[in-house]
Amino acid sequence: MISIAQPIIGKEERAAVDAVLASGNLAQGAKVAEFEEAFSAYTGADHAVAVSSGTAALHLALLAHGVGHSSQVITSPFSFISTANAVVHCGATPVFADVKAETFNMDPSLVEELITPFTKALMPVHLYGNPADLDPLKDIALRRGLAVIEDACQAHGAIYRGQKIGSMNTACFSFYPSKNMTTGEGGMVTTDDAEIALAVRQLRQHGMNRGNIGFNYRMTDIQAAIGIEQLKKLDNFNAARRKNAGLLSDGLSGIVPCPTEAEGTTHCWHQFTIKLGSKRQSVLTALHEAGIGARVYYDPPIHRVNPYFTSGLKNADELASSVLSLPVHPDVTEEDIAKMIEVISCALA
Repeated sequence: MISIAQPIIGKEERAAVDAVLASGNLAQGAKVAEFEEAFSAYTGADHAVAVSSGTAALHLALLAHGVGHSSQVITSPFSFISTANAVVHCGATPVFADVKAETFNMDPSLVEELITPFTKALMPVHLYGNPADLDPLKDIALRRGLAVIEDACQAHGAIYRGQKIGSMNTACFSFYPSKNMTTGEGGMVTTDDAEIALAVRQLRQHGMNRGNIGFNYRMTDIQAAIGIEQLKKLDNFNAARRKNAGLLSDGLSGIVPCPTEAEGTTHCWHQFTIKLGSKRQSVLTALHEAGIGARVYYDPPIHRVNPYFTSGLKNADELASSVLSLPVHPDVTEEDIAKMIEVISCALA
């Protein structure tokens, strides 16, 4: 089976974990602080705060920006459900802006009409590792007094207009095993705002020094030790993904619509997602029969799942019924890619 995702763990990660185990300091400690410093330097953010998952990162970032009961957060309907769940965890309501069919990301031109007196934040998603169009969203947020909180859970190393994702607003990353780098479970909040960083640090540890209302969202030193080594390899991982994405694009061009990079952005290719329309199921079946672990992300979209049901999101609905993601991770070989291209071509013939 050519898996849809494959964590790549080497001797460096194993040695780092052994060192933590030998130290006896297993919970949040010096390794977490080291990982935070390294991730801050990598993204270019002033602060990075490690937490237990990407969902925890989203939850605490929203709370730190004052999102709470009666608040509304405008976000994408075409994402993993944790994007919306994190808003609800705050007692707030997600409001969905449709996405662009070309980029899979929230359409900035649709956002302003959704703003109400209850809107607290805009939460774009960099879906599949493709940077959302941040400049117009930041302009709206500045004019309307809103926060921008990026769901960057799939965007490790992606770049928007010369800046790494994670360096421009508050951003939230996941280190789940399917991501471009992993800590097993884990997440990170990056920000240039010292007050936001402090709030997240306090909230992740039962709200200490903040009224003692908070959560146990700490990362362990074992996870951080893996993350430190994975971060050193991230650019090489992403380079392999870019190579594989290029080979897939070249081989499938003219056969199916392939993803592209918008001008001024660098995609990190968390997923390589094609559009197949009504032929998706037959192609998916052929791929699975050939031992290729293609997957559909995401059908149904968030707004078609209770309690989030919302109508009128045409592009998200059409994409959800059409998209198919192919393996693109660094363990995918040129032979694997040739096999995928052949199977898809035959299935569509």
